[in-house]
Amino acid sequence: MPDGPFRTVPEGVRVAIRVAPGASANRVMGLVDTADGGRALKVSVTAAPEGGKANAAVVKLLARAWKVPKSSIKVVSGVVERNKTLLVTDYDDARSLRQRLNKWMENIADE
Repeated sequence: MPDGPFRTVPEGVRVAIRVAPGASANRVMGLVDTADGGRALKVSVTAAPEGGKANAAVVKLLARAWKVPKSSIKVVSGVVERNKTLLVTDYDDARSLRQRLNKWMENIADE
């Protein structure tokens, strides 16, 4: 995962993220380096990190940004940590979903 936060897997696309809960706005901040030499998508949400509120806010924000149903995004690791891995499944095949997410990433990098 050295060149981005997305990794294609048989079930869909895994996404490495770093969450900043309790922020002033819900937004995607860009990419950050991870301890393992990879890259993660940095996301800030206004929700507090309690009772799954921040995770729900992340899912809602990214589902809207990626134009996928909220039900297609699951937190698969790091449920109670800032560093998380999401699994995004969609009706398309995993490769076309990954292409769509890469295109989205290019667009936010231009902003």
